[in-house]
Amino acid sequence: MSAVRELARPYVAAFASRFLQMLQYRTAALAGFATQCWWGGIKVMVFAAFYGGTAIAGAGSPMSLEQAITYTWLAQGLLVLLPWLGDPEVAQAVRTGAVAYDRLRPVDAYALWFARSAGWIAARLLPRVALMAAFAAVALPLAGLGAWAWQPPTGVAAGFAFLVSVVLALLLSTSMVMLLNVAMTAALNERGINAVATPVVIVFSGNVLPLALLPDAWQGALLVQPLAGLMDIPARLYFGQLAGWNALGGLALQCVWIVVCVTAGRFAMQRTMRSLQVQGG
Repeated sequence: MSAVRELARPYVAAFASRFLQMLQYRTAALAGFATQCWWGGIKVMVFAAFYGGTAIAGAGSPMSLEQAITYTWLAQGLLVLLPWLGDPEVAQAVRTGAVAYDRLRPVDAYALWFARSAGWIAARLLPRVALMAAFAAVALPLAGLGAWAWQPPTGVAAGFAFLVSVVLALLLSTSMVMLLNVAMTAALNERGINAVATPVVIVFSGNVLPLALLPDAWQGALLVQPLAGLMDIPARLYFGQLAGWNALGGLALQCVWIVVCVTAGRFAMQRTMRSLQVQGG
């Protein structure tokens, strides 16, 4: 065990230092929270109008209005899990040439970047989820807007499965950010990579519209694609739409995509680092 702790120490330190560094940006967290409340309120009103004006609110609906509203607040709280941007610290290192330092450190460069990126995502995720839950699950009912509030999970098992799924979503998001990091390193610029990634991630993660509301013929393909593990699978677990063996299958699917993305990212990083040239002096 001591050997494992010694091996993990630099990566744990990298995660902790980045996590604590990002927690200092309280104003940015509050600004992001305010923006997400605004957009969340707009989406809730859109769903209320949509459900009120169509027959989708019937018994055969894949998602009730209450679930759609809760999904909206969940999506806003988990927004920073979406890997539409590479790690800005890596982007800066690529621009300045400081990425060469990571090649010289006596640690695994992929694991080091992974730990840093995970700390970057986690430090932005936790405060926003807490603030969003306080607003949508507590403040709105107290203000008499319980119909537009964040509702609790369908049961204890669903809540526990949701928490496990969010942890896996954090790892999956980090593994996808690592793919963006490697692409930025190879391209020596992050703007084009981020511009391409953003619309794809927003649509196929279920952030714009819950994947369950898309056509039935697409549901199988939408569920097994990797971006569903960031928001759609956690939400389905939260609502109890995936229960029992299906819940285990959803969690296993997240694990599979984590392994696939990490393997692809590590392979791509090795190739990129071998051909990387840093100029300056």
